Amino acid sequence: MNVRIKPGLLKGDLIVPPSKSLSHRAIIAAGLSEGKSVISNILFSKDILATISAIEAIGAKVIKENDSLIIEGAKTPRRVNNVIDSNESGSTVRFMIPIALTVDEPITFVGKNNLVNRPLDAFLEIFDEQNIKYEKEENTYLPLKVYNGLKPGEFKVRGDVSSQFITGLLYALPLLNGDSKIIITTDLESKGYIDLTIDMLRLFNIEIINRNYKEFIIKGNQTYVAHDYQVEGDYSQSAFFLVADLLGSDINLKAMNPLSHQGDKKIIEDIKAFGGKIEFKNNILKAYPTKTKGATIDFSQSPDLGPAIAVLASLSIGRTEFVNASRLRIKECDRITCVKEELEKLGANIVENPDGMVIEGANQLNGGIVDSHNDHRLRMSFAILATVLKSDLVILNAECVSKSFPNFFEVFESLGGKVSYE
Repeated sequence: MNVRIKPGLLKGDLIVPPSKSLSHRAIIAAGLSEGKSVISNILFSKDILATISAIEAIGAKVIKENDSLIIEGAKTPRRVNNVIDSNESGSTVRFMIPIALTVDEPITFVGKNNLVNRPLDAFLEIFDEQNIKYEKEENTYLPLKVYNGLKPGEFKVRGDVSSQFITGLLYALPLLNGDSKIIITTDLESKGYIDLTIDMLRLFNIEIINRNYKEFIIKGNQTYVAHDYQVEGDYSQSAFFLVADLLGSDINLKAMNPLSHQGDKKIIEDIKAFGGKIEFKNNILKAYPTKTKGATIDFSQSPDLGPAIAVLASLSIGRTEFVNASRLRIKECDRITCVKEELEKLGANIVENPDGMVIEGANQLNGGIVDSHNDHRLRMSFAILATVLKSDLVILNAECVSKSFPNFFEVFESLGGKVSYE
């Protein structure tokens, strides 16, 4: 599906979709619990559907009711389905692999598109150290067949690749018959995501000791206990609409938690770094039209904000530099190279670096044709940019928004966006 968007500002109230990060974590915790949990305010994106299927594969029973899930947990994971299809969800595959290692029978993980190439080396090194049997293709990471055999002990994990590996271990290690320790061998990036994991585990009766993000102590023989949970609004998704506000739109964002531990809450700090005005007022998060100025933005803790910030930078006065952004290269696409390629088609001036890029802002950019590269965050960022271009923007392969925000186009149109489908 390709879409054409005509320039035109957005206006209205928006209930921000629920946090995908928290949804994954709550669903998996409920799936491992003793008892029945209700997880409410769920958006059934492809990524979330992959995680629901994954917990059913290890013995949980799930009933959908409107925007809620009633989950009867497995307590002790067991194999119900020998294949877990992670689709394109990195969270699903990386959270669930360690859990699958606690199941008596082998489970195969499969995926689609770039997920099959996204690194799993942190786990493969653990498999080799613990003599855990696995099978995979020579040139891709998926399909990956894993056998049980995860043992308690010390686990050394890099902290600068993806916090998802650490989260997966934090979910699985409490189930083992013995205590464990995770030792972080580099500076830990995306600390906010680890905070989300530890907070969620605590709600479901699992205690983790965090020693200044350098070590995590996990007692064995813990039991997940069912808990009802309502998912809060997603700061990752809010970023697109906050950028739209800065560029001239008038959108009020509702259902956001000002005390959230979401790592992508950093969007508020980033906007202020650009000189943008943003505030919480009467439970509404809102940014205001501002002629923003370039800034240096560190993406070590918030790589998913990259595409939205790139759009803002391309229309800000002066120079913006992305630093510590190498992990943008190992997402649904290489978000440094692909953002550069597509925004340059519209007149942006971008220099690519190994771990980031430099963007020289312009007063305005042209319309044209861009490709989403099958990346939902590029697609949504380009849609926001389209509202202020000189002429129409055509976005190729736009159906990829279903990965995280299936009704994005409907929401966009409800706010006055001018969309046609080609």
